[in-house]
Amino acid sequence: MTIRVLIADDEALLRMAFSTVLDAQPDITPVGEAADGAEVVRLARELRPDVVLMDVRMPGTDGIEATRRLVRACPESRVLILTTFDLDEYAFAGIDAGASGFLLKNTRPDELLTAIRSVAAGDAALSPRITRLLLESVRPHLPAGTDAPRDNRLHRLTPREREVLVEVARGLSNTEIAATLHLAEATVKSHLGRILHKLGLRDRIQAVIYAYESRLVHPS
Repeated sequence: MTIRVLIADDEALLRMAFSTVLDAQPDITPVGEAADGAEVVRLARELRPDVVLMDVRMPGTDGIEATRRLVRACPESRVLILTTFDLDEYAFAGIDAGASGFLLKNTRPDELLTAIRSVAAGDAALSPRITRLLLESVRPHLPAGTDAPRDNRLHRLTPREREVLVEVARGLSNTEIAATLHLAEATVKSHLGRILHKLGLRDRIQAVIYAYESRLVHPS
């Protein structure tokens, strides 16, 4: 299977650099480029890419609003936010709009490719360190008051699925969760898939935020 990627950035040299890196991969192909948010949404509707590399700061419709529109118009396309700053307010806003992860623009090519493949496979491009930073941004938006779970959807999960969700919220990878809970990695992946389906969540990032908003776990 070839992963089809749409590149959105207002700098032509950066679009060319990303395209060159992607085009050299046997399993990834760039299918188009856009210089602003309105154009990337239009192209996404036309090309139906698997992954969209989305710059935040673009003229006209910025990457945040473009992500919001794209997720609604093309729910099968995953968005990777590109940002200059490490989890600044723009990156968090992009994730909140429905992006499946974010990357720094100076990320290494191998990290870019790993992130694209992960997102295309339905995972999210978030390391444990980035998860912790994300939760620091989420903390002010969490509901105050009782520690009791605030979402009845939690009752849909089995005890083991709850355990997996807690570890996901801690920022652990599937491999780390498997070691912690003494499970096969494939079993962890299956549990995560069922968790997302039962809770009506899009990806791992939404699962992390949901676990904190529902009071299943707490920022520390």
